[in-house]
Amino acid sequence: MKKLKEVFLYNLDILAFIILVTTKILIFGKNIETGYFSYKSLFYPVIASVLLIVCISILFTMATRRKILFTANLLISILLIADLNYFRYFKDVISMPVILNGFQLGAVKSSVGDLFNLTDLLYFLDLIVILFIHKYQKIKLRSLNISSLRLKTKLIAFISIFLVAGLINFKEINALSKEQPKLITTMYNKVYIAKQLGNVNYHYLDIFNSVSNAISKRTPVSDKTKEEVKSFLQTNSQKSTKNLKGVGENKNLITIQVEALQAFAINSKIDGKEITPNLNRWIKRSAYFNNYFYQTSSGGTSDAEFLSNNSLYPSASGSVTYLYSGNEFNALPKALKDKGYTTTAFHGFRETFWNRNVIYPKYGFDTFYGEKSYNIDEEIGLGLSDKSFLNQSIEKMKTLKEPYYSFLVTLTSHYPFDNVDKYGDFNVGEFEGTFLGNYLKSIHYTDEQLGVFLDNLEKEGMLDNSIVVLYGDHYAIPKDHQNELAKFLNKDSFTDLEWMELQKVPMMIHFPKDEYKGTRKMYGGQIDLYPTLSNIFNLETDNVMGKDLFNSKDGKVIFRNGSFSNGNIFYLSQQNSFYDIKTGKKLDETDALQNEKESAVSELEYSDIILKHNLIKKFNTDNK
Repeated sequence: MKKLKEVFLYNLDILAFIILVTTKILIFGKNIETGYFSYKSLFYPVIASVLLIVCISILFTMATRRKILFTANLLISILLIADLNYFRYFKDVISMPVILNGFQLGAVKSSVGDLFNLTDLLYFLDLIVILFIHKYQKIKLRSLNISSLRLKTKLIAFISIFLVAGLINFKEINALSKEQPKLITTMYNKVYIAKQLGNVNYHYLDIFNSVSNAISKRTPVSDKTKEEVKSFLQTNSQKSTKNLKGVGENKNLITIQVEALQAFAINSKIDGKEITPNLNRWIKRSAYFNNYFYQTSSGGTSDAEFLSNNSLYPSASGSVTYLYSGNEFNALPKALKDKGYTTTAFHGFRETFWNRNVIYPKYGFDTFYGEKSYNIDEEIGLGLSDKSFLNQSIEKMKTLKEPYYSFLVTLTSHYPFDNVDKYGDFNVGEFEGTFLGNYLKSIHYTDEQLGVFLDNLEKEGMLDNSIVVLYGDHYAIPKDHQNELAKFLNKDSFTDLEWMELQKVPMMIHFPKDEYKGTRKMYGGQIDLYPTLSNIFNLETDNVMGKDLFNSKDGKVIFRNGSFSNGNIFYLSQQNSFYDIKTGKKLDETDALQNEKESAVSELEYSDIILKHNLIKKFNTDNK
């Protein structure tokens, strides 16, 4: 019993570390779960990831070992809190590219403050307990005069623990790789990895893949891979000669990307009043796509801009605008510029945010009117109000040489919707003071300003020779506020499928004289906008991954995390499950569904290869 007590005391710091850190990681796993969770299945990979830290600490002296374990515990706690807050906003976990481009959270201070909960600090609570345990251990070991282990014993312990932890992790990672091929190498669904392998294991893999990707970017892509990607693009970019071909030639293009505009607000009322009366009115005069999804990743608004102007998928982590700002792109503004268009971007926020001042010229914009180009006479939320921004922008547009492409990005309806007193007097009834209620006020305000803007375009005669596109950039209501949205939509709660179906954003295309108006039910997303406009404006585009929404027969929308839908079924990668959209029932995976899943992953992989190896530049060189 004495020997057993001595062994216990000697390893007390290790035991405390294993128990407390494992518990924290398991709790975190529960916090990012969407409804299907098992502590038992997560326990083994989590404890294996913790043991890998322990085995390293064993090689050092007792004092150094305690410092290593305490520091590791502190860093893991910080990482868990950071991941949790990042998840609340982006529905993702932090990755190395995001950390390297850490501006994404730091730049939006009010958003971060709203996301953070005081209960998050509980992840630090065990550190206090650890300090007391370390003090107790020191006193007891000193009184018992227990000496440090010999190096040989430490090495045996290191190797034994490393092999056990390594084998457990190998088994779990291998099983996940078999369940979802390419998941570990592409990291296309980071949340699923964190939920299946634990947060620490996810970050081990993320660091490994980030280093591997950095190396692979310097490694020339094989001719076989290049031809495979090129063949896919050529097949996908086949030109249409049918509906609306060239109807927009020599007409102006005005595109408005609206911050956080979700489709559920369209044609909805609260206390008998329309939330978006102006957009509702203009949608009736336009071609409206009511099954249009945002496909953004951690790049948020910048991803929506990238998708819509390039018809490529955003990077799985971080933002294309930073990671690949040195790339060459065959973007929409460049294609229009080649046809003699004046190309101009408008946004009332800082020019350097999302690296716009660098990336916009890469897309082909001649001019970028950013914050410094506007009179900041009224601020709401993050910056210049939509009212002032749109009023000043229309004056700038009047000076543009026709034909022109004007790309406008709004700002006021940006999360966290906390400038309630400046949104106007819109009654949200029982939702007054709630997150959803504040959002409805903000989007009602933006709708009013968009209505004035569109009406002014019409009064000035600018719509006579212009096609106007308007769409939302990404979601507004995070899942931790889904109960409010469910109540608003008269539901008790949402199934995972229902929640995914809510991730739609409005997209309308208005033609002169209200031509081609009507609702199109084709399933699509932001990646489809460029190919659709390419057909309308008769542009030369060979490197797009989307489809022409006016001519495609098959609906298809792929999300950055590997989920996808064809309009009939919905695959949710978080669960690795298929659902029938009409019935909501889960489907068994067939060979056909398996092939669709593999096709979706391959398409994401092709897009990643294009970005990593700057293949657009190579393809352009080959075509000269």
